Amino acid sequence: MRNWQLPAHIEDILPPQAQRVESLRGRLLELFRTRGYQVVMPPLLEYVDSLRVGTGLDLDLRTFKLVDQLSGRQMGLRADITPQVARIDAYLAQRPGVARYAYCGSVLHARPAADNARRELLQLGAELFGHPSVESDVEVQQLMLQALALAGIPDVHLDLGHVAVFRTLVSRAGIDETLEASLFSALQGKDMPLVQALTEAIASPWREALRRLPELYGDRGVLDAAARALPALPEIMRALGELAAMADATPAGAATLHFDLAELRGYHYHSGVVFAAYTAGHATAIAAGGRYDEVGRAFGRARPATGFSLDLIELCAIVGPEPRAGAVVAPAGNDAALLAAVEALRAAGEIVVVDLPGDERPVAGLNCSRALVQRAGQWRVEPL
Repeated sequence: MRNWQLPAHIEDILPPQAQRVESLRGRLLELFRTRGYQVVMPPLLEYVDSLRVGTGLDLDLRTFKLVDQLSGRQMGLRADITPQVARIDAYLAQRPGVARYAYCGSVLHARPAADNARRELLQLGAELFGHPSVESDVEVQQLMLQALALAGIPDVHLDLGHVAVFRTLVSRAGIDETLEASLFSALQGKDMPLVQALTEAIASPWREALRRLPELYGDRGVLDAAARALPALPEIMRALGELAAMADATPAGAATLHFDLAELRGYHYHSGVVFAAYTAGHATAIAAGGRYDEVGRAFGRARPATGFSLDLIELCAIVGPEPRAGAVVAPAGNDAALLAAVEALRAAGEIVVVDLPGDERPVAGLNCSRALVQRAGQWRVEPL
């Protein structure tokens, strides 16, 4: 085995892509800062118990695990930063009222999400704690759309769902955990014959309502259809009202909205509204989020919470390279005027590469399209 070979689904990020990632990271975190989101930096490694609490089996299966040689306890490499932020809010910050956090860091998955997916992601996101109503869901959804717009993502398609609809029906029907898990899988796959078969023994009206869920997807009219088709329970009516509020708050042209009441993304993790952003040419979501009020309870401080996250590396790959002028090549030397000209260009944001003596590469190999040359005693930039 070659000693330079990387594990499957693990890769290096090389220039200039790494520079694009770093540039976009700074711009997005600045966007979050101007809206009151404060950056936190949780550790990459911590005890498994705190990494997986309140998040369900799916996150546990994605977590790399190892034994701590100091304590003998099992540790994990984080597969998601959101539970860590919930721990920080519960134990370290201890803030009353609303708290807003932002973050950007690597996460590792024991298994790739798809055949062509990476196992190391650069997760960037924002979380809002301490507010239980739809206004905070609207805020984080709008922040996600603003982040995608800043990144230059075209034609955003936004899927909206609400896990409370399915949870309410399951609870009122008295469905056990085994049947609930089977129904969950059938609904996610829009497998209508299987949903029909699984609900045969369920009493009316819950049977009919569960069978209607896979059909309740489409434009804004889905919400009106759901209000007519589903039992008029307070929890369901509240969920439909929250989805309507999310739609009303979406600026015209920011995204094409699609509603799906059988969308149960993060069902064991989320507790309310869920949303995911897509763009043409990419089958998987490029950003996703929702409400997860139950996670903080595991840390001893139950706090309403909502947020979103995205993979910054994937986002940069979708956007592609930024059009920008090439670097400036400058001759080596200690001439005061030359050094002053170089520093002035760098202060203005230009990349200036010094052509070191003995470097046999042609100037084009330095990724430069312009040169700093002396004309009539003055240093000036000219195209190569």
